[in-house]
Amino acid sequence: MDKIILDLCGGTGAWSKKYKEAGYDVRLITLPDYDVRTYIPPDSVYGILAAPPCTHLAVSGARWWKKKGIHVLLDALSIVDACLRIIMISNPKFWALENPVGRLVKYLGKPVMYFNPCDFGDPWTKKTGLWGKFNIPLKTPVIGSNFLPHKILSQPVSDNQKNKLVQCGYLPSNHVDIYGDLRDRNTIRAITPPGFAKAFFEANK
Repeated sequence: MDKIILDLCGGTGAWSKKYKEAGYDVRLITLPDYDVRTYIPPDSVYGILAAPPCTHLAVSGARWWKKKGIHVLLDALSIVDACLRIIMISNPKFWALENPVGRLVKYLGKPVMYFNPCDFGDPWTKKTGLWGKFNIPLKTPVIGSNFLPHKILSQPVSDNQKNKLVQCGYLPSNHVDIYGDLRDRNTIRAITPPGFAKAFFEANK
């Protein structure tokens, strides 16, 4: 298949995984190999998935915004701007930019939709905005109370908690080989929920 999917700031490639499995030409444009701010996209891009880092944008870090200063915000926005530049140049059939609830509403306006992982079958919450031009994915919400508290994803993760994350599909069974010992909780929080990734793929092929 010659349909090119750009996964901007994709980290592990979790969002674009279904496209890759289906034979799309997925190109993971993420550090350390690529910096979106200097990346020149190829011709005929079919779809773009963008997940700029949320460390300095998400409302969960609001208490530190003043202490961090304006320079970290400007750096974060430069990455968002680069993603939007690539999208504008490429003019793909569909595109989406995701970020947790936070500062981006001020700069990009209201997102097309908000979602929580539990809306797509993953048993935890992390309210996230999705901007772009795409078909709305079909929701398959979690029924019942078998939720992983969001605080699990914002604290050091125990072996038992990691096992539960593997069981629900959030982490692959070989996560140690891929991510190390996962003491960096930001690595876990940044992974695209598998239920959402699958639903988005099904709606935007």
